[in-house]
Formats: sequence, C-alpha cells, structure tokens
Amino acid sequence: MTERTVILGVISDTHGLLRPEALRALRGSDRILHAGDVGAPGILDALAQIAPVTAVRGNVDTEPWARSLPATEVVEAAGVSIYILHDLSQLDLKPQAAGFRVVVYGHSHQPKMEEKNGVLYFNPGSAGPRRFKLPVSVGRLMIEAGKVRAKLLELEPWLSAGKKKGRLTSRPFGLCNADILVREVYFFGAIASFAAFATRNFTTVFALI
Repeated sequence: MTERTVILGVISDTHGLLRPEALRALRGSDRILHAGDVGAPGILDALAQIAPVTAVRGNVDTEPWARSLPATEVVEAAGVSIYILHDLSQLDLKPQAAGFRVVVYGHSHQPKMEEKNGVLYFNPGSAGPRRFKLPVSVGRLMIEAGKVRAKLLELEPWLSAGKKKGRLTSRPFGLCNADILVREVYFFGAIASFAAFATRNFTTVFALI
C-alpha cells in the first residue's frame, strides 16, 4: 500500500501582509507552517481557512496578541520531525542529534534550502512586503514514507487580481540530496501589459512630432 504524500505549506515574514497569490500557492496543504514575523493576527486566521496552522513568534511579533505564539515549535509529519524557529542564529540545539530531519526558519527574507549532516534547513523567504530586490516567496515540503522534498515558490511582483494566470517553470534554485527543487513563477500577462503601455506612449510621442 502506497503512503499518501503529506504536503506542508511554509510561509514566513508576512509582516501583516497576506497576498492572494500566497494563499493560492498554499492551497492543498495538509498543514501550514509560519516561521514568524506574522505581523497581525488576521494573517493566521486567513491561513487557518486553508489548513491547520503551526506558527512561531518573530522579532516583530511584540503585540499582546502574539504572546501566545511560542518561540519554537515541533511538528511531526509522516514520520518526519520538523523544528521551527524564526531566526536560525538562535538555534540552540543540534538538530541531527535531537532527531530532527528538517529545520524551518525565516527572518532573513532570503529563500534558501540546504542540507547539512542529514538535516534540511529550509527558509521559504518573505511573503510580505518586498525588501530591496529580494523575491517574494513561500515554500512547500512534501513528505512521503519518511522522505522529504522541498520547493520554493516565487510570487512575482506584477501579480494583480483580475489578470489571466499562467505559469512558467524556470531553472532550479538548487539540489538537496537528490530532491530537485523547481522554481515556480506565477505570470499574469506582464508582456501584454507592457505592449499596451508601449503602444500608448509611442502614439503620444508621434503625435507630438
């Protein structure tokens, strides 16, 4: 009998902003992990409409509502132990020795995945306000029969409601112990919008001449 794949949506550093594109990317998750800097209690309420949520407190989560959020959490999924915290520099245990297969974290706003000593360190990046030129992204962990696969899902900045959705699969971000990471990009007709913009402006220029 084949074991069912457990899907964990992973999000971090929302800072009070939950984009519709992030919600779409997280649909189908069996559980959602939030690695801190939630920013507002409504974020967790909205995520809970999709799947049960496990969240930790980040450094910006200082309001009274956030006091109930723990600094760290542990999730067991399909035989895999996952340790969650906000800032990886605050990790005060050896995950491998403690029996953890995955460490989920945030804080840096930089999506990243790497494996060290049999432990997958997974940062989904920031799904909140864009910082500098860093991508806006969420993540996904897929667990089956004790094996873990991971993806980073980048949400492009030109996304907006009402535009036709397409999908472009781009080059891999990297490899993790034979788990191929595929970068998924959501594209909402940016080329068509640019062409329309260019046509209007060229018309104006020629009219002036």
